[in-house]
Amino acid sequence: MESLTQINLADETQTVAFAARLARLVQAGDVILLHGTLGMGKSALARALIRARAGAPDYEVPSPSFTLVQIYEFDTGPDIWHFDLYRLSDPEEIYELAVEDAFAEGVSLIEWPDRLGYLTPEDRLDIHIESGTGPAARVLSLNGFGERGRALQRGLGDRTG
Repeated sequence: MESLTQINLADETQTVAFAARLARLVQAGDVILLHGTLGMGKSALARALIRARAGAPDYEVPSPSFTLVQIYEFDTGPDIWHFDLYRLSDPEEIYELAVEDAFAEGVSLIEWPDRLGYLTPEDRLDIHIESGTGPAARVLSLNGFGERGRALQRGLGDRTG
C-alpha cells in the first residue's frame, strides 16, 4: 500500500508556494491528477503551477473547462498540458485531445481524472484537495504511483526542496 503525504495550506499564498515547488520538480512525462469537488481549488493550483513555470505571476491561464485542454509552451523545460475532463462521458474521448503526446512529451495536469477510467496512467502523482480549517485553507493528500509519481511525492514531502 502506498503511503500518503498530507500537506496543510493555510491560504492562497501557501497554495502558490506549493505549486512553485511542484513546478521546479516536474519533468517531461509527469502526470499529475488533481482530485476534489467543485470549488476545492484544482484550477487555482494548476494556474499557480503554470504561472510558476512561466516565471510570471500575472501569466494568463484560462480555464480549459470549455476547450478541455490548454497547452502552455515554454522555452525551457517541458510544455504543460492542462486538461479539464469534467465534460467527458467516455474515457476514449481523451484520445481526441492528443493525450498520448501530453503523456510522452509534456507535463499533464488533469482535473476530474476519474473520467480517465481505465486509461489512468500507472506512473502518476495523485493530489486530493479538501477543505481545511479556514475559508481558503486546503489539505492536500499526495499519493505517488510508479517511479516518477513517488519521486514527486518525496520531493514535495521534503520541506527543504
